[in-house]
Amino acid sequence: MSAATTIRVAGAAPYDVEVGHGVRDRLPALLGDDVRRVALLHAPGLSVDLSGYDVLDVELPEGESAKSAAVVADLWERLGAAGFTRSDAVVTVGGGATTDVGGFVAATWLRGVRVVHVPTSLLGMVDAAVGGKTGIDTGAGKNLVGSFHEPAGVLCDLDLLVTLPEAELVSGLGEVVKCGFIADPEILALVEKDAVAVLDPASDVLAELVERSIRVKADVVASDLRETGGGDGHPGREVLNYGHTLAHAVEKVTGYTVRHGEAVSLGMVYVAELARLAGRLDDETAARHASVLASVGLPTRWHRAPFDDLLAVMRVDKKARGATLRFVVLDGLARPAVLSGPSEELLRSAYEALS
Repeated sequence: MSAATTIRVAGAAPYDVEVGHGVRDRLPALLGDDVRRVALLHAPGLSVDLSGYDVLDVELPEGESAKSAAVVADLWERLGAAGFTRSDAVVTVGGGATTDVGGFVAATWLRGVRVVHVPTSLLGMVDAAVGGKTGIDTGAGKNLVGSFHEPAGVLCDLDLLVTLPEAELVSGLGEVVKCGFIADPEILALVEKDAVAVLDPASDVLAELVERSIRVKADVVASDLRETGGGDGHPGREVLNYGHTLAHAVEKVTGYTVRHGEAVSLGMVYVAELARLAGRLDDETAARHASVLASVGLPTRWHRAPFDDLLAVMRVDKKARGATLRFVVLDGLARPAVLSGPSEELLRSAYEALS
């Protein structure tokens, strides 16, 4: 794919997501003519050309460890010491964790300043950088503190995927496959047709998967930015959390040593079985989860923690309502819905699918 693709994310504050090779060169255009000072928040070893700007360069801690209240408080102090104003901007360069914490800082500094995301991982491109969700972790769980803050734009430069470690590329495919099950079955067909090309960071197939996944998220976000719910029984923006209830619990109990996409893979296999046992999903579609995910190297079996430990974390999931657990499930391929208050017996039985 030679030409860049622009995907418009509609809503109260519309913005563009640019997907293509070399698109990070378009950063000055997204920042605008009035910005002179930029806080560059980046993962270790990553950067972007900001010549011509007064740059506050901040290297964030590695991975999920960046998403803490202590890191955010330190960033606030740095912005204050630099005299950062409403006409200045934040640029994030890194994976999903960098986008989450950088977006949260931009959302909370002076009640919101401009932010542009340059995601450098597949996971960041198809998930964290698009949609305006920001967040940090607490001792109780993942992303429990956050804010909605739409970026001024997102630059998904596919050249950055060429140097991405294969394990990180595979992890990002967890969110890609999720988009296939909840909204765009053509994603699943592309993966099943040629899993080798899917794992080639320079392939047109992967480029198409990135575009399709971003379009899925853009469509969902445009209709339900703040997770107030969709119409006609559709879960609205909650649908993007398909597989995430168990996934976040897996991440928490393992001290975030399991990659996010790997945890989402396990979570999708779990919730597919949950829906099947509840009589909501047919056997074939439930089984397809494991086959598609395994074909690209994602885990579909796991038994590293007692279910009671995972259940305790799931009870503080953002989708829960009081003591009632709620899961995004499928009533069929690309037919998402909500399963509310399944019995503990059903929850435990579904977990056996991972053993």
